[in-house]
Amino acid sequence: MSPIDSGGAGRRLRRLPAAVGYLTVGGLTGVASLFAVVALAIVAAASLIGIGIPALPETVKLIRPLLTLERRRAGKRLGAPITQAYRPLTGDLREQLATLAADPANRRDLAWLVLHGVIGLPVAALTVALPLSAVQQLLTAALWWTAPDGTLASNGLTVDSWPTAVLSALLGLVFGALVVRSPAAANAQARVARALLAPDEHAMLADRVAELTTTRAAALDAHGAELRRIERDLHDGAQARIAAVIMQLGLAEQLRERDPGAADRMVRTAQDTASAALAELRDVVRSVYPPVLSDRGLASAVSALAARSPIPCVVELNGSTRRPMAVEAAAYFVIAEAITNATKHSAAETLSIELGGAPDLLTVEIRDDGVGGATVTDGGGLAGIRRRAEALDGRMTLSSPDGGPTLVRVELPCGS
Repeated sequence: MSPIDSGGAGRRLRRLPAAVGYLTVGGLTGVASLFAVVALAIVAAASLIGIGIPALPETVKLIRPLLTLERRRAGKRLGAPITQAYRPLTGDLREQLATLAADPANRRDLAWLVLHGVIGLPVAALTVALPLSAVQQLLTAALWWTAPDGTLASNGLTVDSWPTAVLSALLGLVFGALVVRSPAAANAQARVARALLAPDEHAMLADRVAELTTTRAAALDAHGAELRRIERDLHDGAQARIAAVIMQLGLAEQLRERDPGAADRMVRTAQDTASAALAELRDVVRSVYPPVLSDRGLASAVSALAARSPIPCVVELNGSTRRPMAVEAAAYFVIAEAITNATKHSAAETLSIELGGAPDLLTVEIRDDGVGGATVTDGGGLAGIRRRAEALDGRMTLSSPDGGPTLVRVELPCGS
């Protein structure tokens, strides 16, 4: 045997224990799969008469840890993790049943449970029996002549002569060759698990389209609400003040000949009103896109927000690379909304803001030491933060146990 062949054989032998262990554990999960299939069959049969329907979602939830275990085992065996993608079981019983029926992942799970329940235990039994049978056949071939009556039997073969001993030895070598193929069998079992338990590409695409449709609809709703707010601010604020300026200047024009002093006072009043209108216009412009963002970047804009915060605020910057305009604007308004929320509800004494992340992902973390217990509610500030993040295919996570602290983390992709 060449050194290369010897090295390949050595690698195969080193892989044997892990493969045997994988297939053996597969026998245990195969038995568990059989129990799961039987449980599902009982619940399904009971559902035909109505009494099993409420138990169906809970039964599926109890079975899923077994499937998660198998995904983890198969992913580790194949060197690539296998993700799970279930549609969330939320709402009332009817909605949960509709989700279970429509989710293709459940049908694929059931196919794996049936298949693995049928073959898992037999394969594990062969995995354990073949090495023992190989050793037994080889020992029988070597020691048959030492028996008192010159006869030994093994696996249905009676060895009482050298020709039958040779046949026993050959059978042992065949068993041994099958044992050496255990890594291939383990890989095949893991690939079957991946084929059935990994998310279906078409289903993932459909879920992604649905998610994008939802986030885009939320973004459009938020955009419409923002436009209405700007229109309201302009109509009720700056526009009303400018109209007042026009009226005051008109009155001053009429009073100029008859009462110059009153006309001067009216002009000064108009000037004050115009200054207030200009200030309101600046506020509206700043709420659309703060000029400091385009002039000095996100870091300076956030520092200015922190300086105006009613709660003492510390800003930590990890990297100062400029990001796309839409991403910086979203991050700015996320931080502004988080500061406002903390000021209204947290009773916090300190705030900290951290900006960082890789060039293709901006991460924003806002932490306060307040009372905690924050939740995302429709129409609330945290819901607005989530909508802004999802509009850019980002995400928001919230950690706010009772007693604090509260951590809002937002991830915003920066890719094109």
